[in-house]
Amino acid sequence: MSDFSPKIPISLQIRKIIFDKFNDVDRKFTNDDIFELMKENGDMDPSWIIDDVESYFNDLCDSGLARNIAQNFTTMWMKLFDPVEKLHCNKCDNDIHLGISEEKICPNPSCKSPV
Repeated sequence: MSDFSPKIPISLQIRKIIFDKFNDVDRKFTNDDIFELMKENGDMDPSWIIDDVESYFNDLCDSGLARNIAQNFTTMWMKLFDPVEKLHCNKCDNDIHLGISEEKICPNPSCKSPV
C-alpha cells in the first residue's frame, strides 16, 4: 500500500455510508457495496482492493454495529443489530455514526474519546 492518507479515517467513512445508505436493521448489505461507494467518494487509496479494507469490516462486527450473516470468498453480507445514529465527537471534531446499543466511544482510531 502507498503512503496515501485519507482526509476522513476509513472507519468513519464506512460508518457514514452505512448510516446514509443501509440504516435499516432488516436490510442486508455487503462489504463490496460499501467499498464501491468509498471508491466513488475518492477519499481512499485508488490502488486498494477489497482485501485492503477487510479489517475495517471485521471491526464493525467486533464493535457490535453489524453482524456477518454470510460470506463467500471476499464478499461479506451483513445486517445491523440496531439503527445507526449520527453524533459529533468534540475531541476530534468529526461527525461519527454509532449503533444505538454500541458503546459511546468515538470510532476514529486516532481519538477513541467518550462521546
